[in-house]
Amino acid sequence: MTDDERARGLTPPSAPALRLRGISKSYGPVVACDAVDLAVHQGEIHGLLGENGAGKSTLMKILLGLVHRDAGSILHHDGPVDITSPQEAVALGIGMVHQHFSLIDPLTVWENVILGDTGKIDRAAACEQVREVSARYGLPIDPTARVARLSAGERQRVELIKCLRRDPSVLILDEPTSVLTQAESAELFGVLRRVVRSENRAVILISHKLAEITAATDRVTVLRRGRVVFHSATAETGPQELARRMVGREVSLGAEAAALGLLPVETPGDVRPEPDGTGEREAPALRLRDLTVTLDGVRVLSDLSLDVAPGEIVGLYGVEGNGQATLGDLLSGLLPPDSGSVEVSGVRVDLNRPGALHAAGLGIVPEDRHSSGVVLDMSVADNLVMKSLDAVSGRGFLSRKKAHAVARRLVAEFNIVTPSVDTPVRSLSGGNQQRVVLARELSAHPAVLVAAQPTHGLDVGAIEDMYVRLRDVASKGVAVLLISTELEEVMTLASRIAVISSGRITGVLPTGQATAERLGMLVGGVAA
Repeated sequence: MTDDERARGLTPPSAPALRLRGISKSYGPVVACDAVDLAVHQGEIHGLLGENGAGKSTLMKILLGLVHRDAGSILHHDGPVDITSPQEAVALGIGMVHQHFSLIDPLTVWENVILGDTGKIDRAAACEQVREVSARYGLPIDPTARVARLSAGERQRVELIKCLRRDPSVLILDEPTSVLTQAESAELFGVLRRVVRSENRAVILISHKLAEITAATDRVTVLRRGRVVFHSATAETGPQELARRMVGREVSLGAEAAALGLLPVETPGDVRPEPDGTGEREAPALRLRDLTVTLDGVRVLSDLSLDVAPGEIVGLYGVEGNGQATLGDLLSGLLPPDSGSVEVSGVRVDLNRPGALHAAGLGIVPEDRHSSGVVLDMSVADNLVMKSLDAVSGRGFLSRKKAHAVARRLVAEFNIVTPSVDTPVRSLSGGNQQRVVLARELSAHPAVLVAAQPTHGLDVGAIEDMYVRLRDVASKGVAVLLISTELEEVMTLASRIAVISSGRITGVLPTGQATAERLGMLVGGVAA
């Protein structure tokens, strides 16, 4: 640390719990980490900020023993250590909650939590331990619930409990709120701050959300293109400077607020359809009527009805686990309802017929792009044409020439960054994987686009691009149903906001009349 940093109070009195010095890692000609320095102290939450590809994940993989560094050193309480495996990281008290879940769906919560334990299994003791940890950290979950039936937010809780149960002294959280609402996020950070202070733990919070970083952290380090470009006490900086450091250019907090995880600000030229029902409205392009779904004896959707007009973006907002994922599965054609109907462009769709929704003109960006949006081990080209095989086939055989031509056109049109259309989708960044999904769905020229949690885990550039494309397709007359737990997102994009609670629509508000308080009441099932 420099004398200037000490003078500004950037050096806590205690030695760092963890210090990285000069960490470098290259993959061939690509430099992922370039002489990175990072010090994390006990009793603090340290924010690690940066866009996708900035080097955050590689740095953490080195710290966890998943990747071997090319140069540099790691000090644990000022003693040098060589972490060559995840087991060594755990032994040192380093735990990480990854952005993408690593749970086994057929198993219960308690079975997932104890995976990796040795010795005799005691079901009752394991369940009690899950309850104790969940109560201690404010992460309620039923230890006997099957993971396959949990929402994304509930799965995030299981991942957190699984890590916290091992009592790590250094806890790494990778985008922990990507599947949580604002209220859930605030509650999580409140709990973390109390635990950090009372138990003297060190936390590294990885995020691209400026509001999250500025509200939750004590100090912040910004990575860009593998290098540390900024370090400060959080109280001594602000969103404007952090945004500029992160993306390498001046940022308009008005135009890009939602993408940066800040409160939405209306932008010039942001034209939305009249949301108040005055005047003559077009017939809905999407009409959901009385949809009811029961899973394992539990009613997940209950008489859900909603309309979306051509050229309109309607936001479906609510706490994770209130039926959004089930509605997404239904509109993906993966799950027929017990009762109710779906109409696209005035025509009722046979929901028991495979491919009927796609044929009727409905495109969907699913909530989990890895499980149902793309086939990770297939190429970019194959993923782009998989829903339009007739257009790239002849005499019953796929034409690779036609498929590649279509893929190259879509790659250029949607700015998909890939070495080749033959590259496996697994190799692409999260933002580019999402662009593949969006390109495939929009290339079919749908009348309706359903976008479920479309920006989870994406950086500011990819989020901006998604927002632009959703607005663009709406301006061309496509009806857009945006399913999101991000308040900034629905407030920024939607002309109307429908709130879902316990599988029901509890209210629909024009965005201009929506406040956090009114939406919060509707989320709780109370009329606002």
